[in-house]
Amino acid sequence: MPELQQVNNTNRSADVTVRFADLSQWAEAISTRETNFTMQPPGFMFQMPDTGIFCIHEGSSIVIDPSPQVSEAKLRLFVLGTCMGILLMQRDIFPLHGSALLIEGQAYAFVGHSGAGKSTLAATFMQAGYPLITDDVIAVNYENGVPHVYPAYPQQKLWQESLNHFGMSSDQYSTLHDEYDKFAIPVGDRFYNQPVPLAGVFELVKTDAPEASITELNRLERLHIMLAHTFRGAIVPRLGLKQRHFSQIAALAGELDAYQIQRSTTAFTAPAIMDKVLDIIRSKNHAASRSGSNG
Repeated sequence: MPELQQVNNTNRSADVTVRFADLSQWAEAISTRETNFTMQPPGFMFQMPDTGIFCIHEGSSIVIDPSPQVSEAKLRLFVLGTCMGILLMQRDIFPLHGSALLIEGQAYAFVGHSGAGKSTLAATFMQAGYPLITDDVIAVNYENGVPHVYPAYPQQKLWQESLNHFGMSSDQYSTLHDEYDKFAIPVGDRFYNQPVPLAGVFELVKTDAPEASITELNRLERLHIMLAHTFRGAIVPRLGLKQRHFSQIAALAGELDAYQIQRSTTAFTAPAIMDKVLDIIRSKNHAASRSGSNG
C-alpha cells in the first residue's frame, strides 16, 4: 500500500492485518440480501461487482477475495475507503466524510456530498500553507473528553476539474483506478501526522448565487450535518450501531462550532471561501482568548 507511511519501529506489532483469502462460500449469502452489505459469521462483509468480496472483522482485520483481473489500485481504493470506515465504526471511532486540515493549531473538518468541493477547498488551504490531516475518511475519537481528528495518509483525491483550476497537469498523477476521472495527489510535507483537537465543522453546499456565503448553524442543524455526512452512514444500522452512532453525533453537535458554506457553481470561489473561513476561525479564537484572559 504505497499510499501509507511506513513505520520504522520494528518492535511494533500490526494494529490491523490485511490479507487475501477465498470468501466465495459467502457470495450467495451476500447477494441474496437487499443490499450487498451484510453481517456473516466471519465478520461484516460486502461485495463490489468486478472488484471482489471484502470482510472486516472486529476492527482488527480486513480480508479480500479479489475478482479476476481487478487492479491492485482498485482494491486499495476500497480497503482505504469503505473498509477503513467500517473498521473505525467497529472500534467506536466516528467517521465523517470529508477533509480535515490543521488551521491555527486545531483541526477543522470540511464535509459535503460528492462534488460539493471539499477536496478543492482543502487543496486551496494546503497551497496557502495549512497541512492536511485526512482526506475522504475523517476519524474522530475522544481523548480526555476532547474530540480529536486522527491522521490518515499523505494523499489527496482531486477531480480533473480541480486540477485545471490549480494549473496542475493530470499527466503527473495516477488515477485512483482506471474507471475514475479522479486522481491521487501525494501531499508530501503538507501532511500533519499527529492527532489534533477538532474545533469545528464546515458543510459545503452548492448554490447558483454568484458569491459564497457562510452561515453559523444551531445545534439541531449541527446534528443533521453530522448524520448526513457520516462516512457510509447507511451501513451503521447493519452494524448494529445505530444507538451508539446517535450518541456520538449528539455529543459532537453539542460542543462543536459548525457552519454551512454556500459556494457558487458558476465561479471558482475557493480562495474567497478560504478567506471567509479564516476570518471566522480567527475571530472565534480571538474572542476565546479575550474571554480566557478576562476570566
